Amino acid sequence: MTSPLLVSCPSCAALNRVPKERLGEGRCGRCKQALFQGRPITLTSGNFSQHAASSDIPLLIDFWAGWCGPCRQMAPAFEAAAAQLEPRVRLAKVDTEAEADLAARYAIRSIPSLVIVHKGREIARNAGAMPTAAIVNWARQHLPA
Repeated sequence: MTSPLLVSCPSCAALNRVPKERLGEGRCGRCKQALFQGRPITLTSGNFSQHAASSDIPLLIDFWAGWCGPCRQMAPAFEAAAAQLEPRVRLAKVDTEAEADLAARYAIRSIPSLVIVHKGREIARNAGAMPTAAIVNWARQHLPA
C-alpha cells in the first residue's frame, strides 16, 4: 500500500490522511464532510495555506472579481471542471476584491487568471476565460505526475 496523502477538508480546512487508492471516498475526520464535493471551494487568507501549501493535492485557483464579465461568464465552466478533475486536483476561487493580498502575492494582473499550485509552488498559469473542456485539458497537461 502507498503512503497516505494529506488532503485539506473543503469545509473546515483540517488536514486528513487518505490512502491514494481511496482518495475520492474520504470524509473529514473533524467535521465529517466529504473531502471532495465536485465544486470549487472559496479561498481566503485564513484557509489558503492549508490548501495551497499543506495539502498533497494540487490546487487549481480561479482568480476572479464580481465586476468582471469574463469571470462571471467562465464561472459555470469552472464549476463543471471541478466535477471532472476531482479528486486529482482541488479547484478553488479567490475573489481578488475581497482577497487583494492573495492576488498581490500571485501578481495577478488580469482576470480571470487560472493558477495551479502544488505544495506551495506555482506550476502553471493562464489568463483569460476558457470553456470547461479547455480548463480540464489545460489542467491535466500541467498537473504533476
